[in-house]
Amino acid sequence: MLRHAIAPSARYTKASNDVVRHPRLNSDAKILLLYVQGLPDHTTFEPLGELARKLGIKGRAYQKAKRQLIEHGYVHEWRSQADGGRWVTEQLVANTALSGEQAIQLRGASPAPSPLAVSPGAHFPTVGEPTVRTAGGYEPVEDHSDKTTPHPPSKPSELSERSGPSEPPKPDRSPPPADPALLARAERVLLSLRHSRRELHLGVREAAGLAVDAVKWLERGLSESDLRQALLAERPREGVRSAVGFLRYRLAQKLPEPRTTPQSYDPTRPRELVECQGPGDPHTFRPVLDETECTPCRLIAANTMYAAPPTPEPDPLPWRERFARINTTPTTALPAEA
Repeated sequence: MLRHAIAPSARYTKASNDVVRHPRLNSDAKILLLYVQGLPDHTTFEPLGELARKLGIKGRAYQKAKRQLIEHGYVHEWRSQADGGRWVTEQLVANTALSGEQAIQLRGASPAPSPLAVSPGAHFPTVGEPTVRTAGGYEPVEDHSDKTTPHPPSKPSELSERSGPSEPPKPDRSPPPADPALLARAERVLLSLRHSRRELHLGVREAAGLAVDAVKWLERGLSESDLRQALLAERPREGVRSAVGFLRYRLAQKLPEPRTTPQSYDPTRPRELVECQGPGDPHTFRPVLDETECTPCRLIAANTMYAAPPTPEPDPLPWRERFARINTTPTTALPAEA
């Protein structure tokens, strides 16, 4: 094999042989890592996915390359919730494989990051402010990699010791991840809205980003039909300009209150039986308040109080007058017996 190589005098990036000859990194992962290594400082706030798009690495190719870089310690990510409630993601890209503890130490020793806020369902998280730069950002120097030097490069462990004591890792305040089954149901509802309204047509990535907000409805006991009806109800007069913005606003504003568990009913102790003071045979009853007579006795007393007085019966008529009324003949006095 013949080789002809001329070292450039400027605008070049030193690449570690550990990266170039790594047997488990594909070409996309190596190119992406070397590309980020040679970027200037002002571009480190761009998401890693945006940088990959500039190289033509998209979709599954980017996901595969990123997964390999994370598995072998070249990319580390942390998610946290900012004061305003929005989720942010910080990324550390190193040209040397770092363990999780070493990456946390470098993150703690770096200046306070100011990451860009992203939506919870974004597929390409935002990159935070860089920590101690391990790739790019240096002036071109003469290459002495073929020469033996008395001071070999520092190991990652020595680098962490020099950086001084780092702050303990902050507790992860992120909420527990949602149930994948519920996320799939919420995403299916969002994708089905296009069949009812064409203006609510969503892509797969857009639906996955909104599913994080929509799953809260299902977690609070609502059905898929209720969620779909809430999103389709009250169509705006001016129409929908952005399906993502309209649905995100409606999911947040119309989110129902969480269902509260009903309090257990503790019935009071029933009253003791007391003797009724009403008329009739002695008997007992259980009062509701402070009554002294049972309900039947109080009803009898009330009926007696408001009943009409009885009409007095007339004196009985003699038999002669009764007989005369029957025969409708005047009565005549019979002569007295001698």
